[in-house]
Amino acid sequence: MKIPMLRIYTVAYLIFLYTPIVILPIFAFNNSTAIAFPLRGFTTQWFGAVFVDAELREALINSLIVATATSVLATTFGIFAARASTRYNFRGKGALMGLIMLPLVLPEMIMAMALLMVLLSLGVKLSLFTVILGHVLVCTPFAVAILTSAFQSLDKSLEEAAYDLGEGPISTFRLVTLPLVLPGVISAMLISFTISLDEFIISNFLKSGEELLSTYIYSKLRFPKYVPNIMALGTILVVVSIALLTLAEYFRRRGVARTGGKNTGGFL
Repeated sequence: MKIPMLRIYTVAYLIFLYTPIVILPIFAFNNSTAIAFPLRGFTTQWFGAVFVDAELREALINSLIVATATSVLATTFGIFAARASTRYNFRGKGALMGLIMLPLVLPEMIMAMALLMVLLSLGVKLSLFTVILGHVLVCTPFAVAILTSAFQSLDKSLEEAAYDLGEGPISTFRLVTLPLVLPGVISAMLISFTISLDEFIISNFLKSGEELLSTYIYSKLRFPKYVPNIMALGTILVVVSIALLTLAEYFRRRGVARTGGKNTGGFL
């Protein structure tokens, strides 16, 4: 009895989880402003409206700037942290890594309010820069987790061989270590980019007058005439997110294969 019940629970959970994602494109192609069944017909006009919206283009540009900067910074910090945690032993390493990974378990509402209070007390004006700071805080733990796996899978003897051949720590990292963990680096960047693109709570707290995709969607959902456009935009974002996650998983598995490690599971 346990196995059938587990299967029923699994199927019910997957239906509950993915039904909204399936319904989203259905209404995005529906020829009606009302989000209700029965459907009125097929149309692509809502997608056309998305691409001619000047406010949306500005929000998209801002989000791409923030997501790109966040992915680069979070991955860079992740490389340093993952490298230190997998290759060196030092006092307080466990506590330090715990602090780095803390945003994974802290409520984002609390982090956003704390960041806002700190930035305002320091006299920092809210802008895209403050949004990037918040997103880096959220994305860095994900980058650290991915890159830690990549560095742990790397054979240390390859680095030792480079040292024996006269290379220094920096040149060894640049010529040997980094090329081998590059798929993990790309995977971390793609995951950070996706998380930053979808982030709402911190964006809403730390932005100033600049709209981002997540805050733009939230502001427009209050007006029924914009709902079909948001459905179309949401469909595009779902497709982009799935593509980025698939690409990130591909690079993660490629990195594991290149370093000779075992595939212990991933995002997909």
